[in-house]
Amino acid sequence: MDSVARRAALAEAVWRVVRREGLAHASVRNVAQEAGLSTGSLRNSFASQSQLTVFAMRLVAERIQARIEAIDGTGDPVDVAERVIAEMLPLDAERLAECQVWLAFSAQSMVDPELGALSGEMHQLLLRAFTTIVDRVARPGVDRPLNAHRLYALVDGLILHLTLHGESPDRSRAVIRAHLDALASTG
Repeated sequence: MDSVARRAALAEAVWRVVRREGLAHASVRNVAQEAGLSTGSLRNSFASQSQLTVFAMRLVAERIQARIEAIDGTGDPVDVAERVIAEMLPLDAERLAECQVWLAFSAQSMVDPELGALSGEMHQLLLRAFTTIVDRVARPGVDRPLNAHRLYALVDGLILHLTLHGESPDRSRAVIRAHLDALASTG
């Protein structure tokens, strides 16, 4: 296994431990055991638990970004925006796992400086993404910065509801569509 694949496999082992036992149990020893490696082998890829955790969090963001970049950006801007946002929502097992892990990492980022820095970086990237969506969708006269924050908050709320409370994916999609339609509507 090459080093890139090994690091990804270790990050996925972190995700499994976090989803099953919580972030507090994602120790180097537990992650190595989950991945079927010795702690020494894990340390060949990551010098510290913090490096491993930051990499695992970054991998979540990279996978979401890759799915978004694969979306055909042509066509109706509201349809494109809806597809982009759907890639962030936990609408299937893979995206649910990502959101569960992301939420655990986000909580830990309040007390871990390295995760905190990454969380701040991701926040700025997401805010720019939502600003781009609003710029492409919104009718003239709409307060774009306000509505970018509003859309970001709406998506965050839906992620929480879907992840923590098992809300309906169809209802969440309908909420997103209604919001995007309202931004684009001139009537």
